[in-house]
Amino acid sequence: MSGKQIDIGEALQEHVKQELGAAIGKYAERPTDAQIIFSRDAHEFVCEAAVHLSTGLTANAKAAATEIYAAFDACCAKMEKQLRRYKRRLKDHHRARAEPVELIGASSYILASNEESDESDSESLQPVIVAEMQTKIPLLSVGEAVMQMELAGAPVLVFRNEKRNGVNVVYRRDDGNIGWIEPQDPG
Repeated sequence: MSGKQIDIGEALQEHVKQELGAAIGKYAERPTDAQIIFSRDAHEFVCEAAVHLSTGLTANAKAAATEIYAAFDACCAKMEKQLRRYKRRLKDHHRARAEPVELIGASSYILASNEESDESDSESLQPVIVAEMQTKIPLLSVGEAVMQMELAGAPVLVFRNEKRNGVNVVYRRDDGNIGWIEPQDPG
């Protein structure tokens, strides 16, 4: 648990441990790791939580409020809702993952937007790399990939398809549905 330019007192730390621990305990059967970050955005406190489940999936939640406890409580409620959905989906599919999700390393790049690059670079088709990071690509079923994307609150998820071992993409479409891209074998 940390605060960005905010001092987090012992009372808040204890509240977070009790409440988040209770929420996670209801829906995640094995021990997990959680990161909680508090920050300020103008007049509001922002609470961001990431809970790493023992299956390899990660649930993210974020909330803001004028009081720091209210920001955490709203964030915790969102996290609990996501974990409840996750557990229900596992029951509905009658399949709990016995082994943790296999991950492979990959490079992730942030490219400058057209507004950030100067006029002379805009004629070139070569993008300007702003940052390079390491990321992990999970080996999942399509259903698990959709669930992970929703748990993370992400608009897109790149994953290796468990059945075909190829790289696939699931994404949230503008119409609210989920899209799935599965490249065909070139042969």
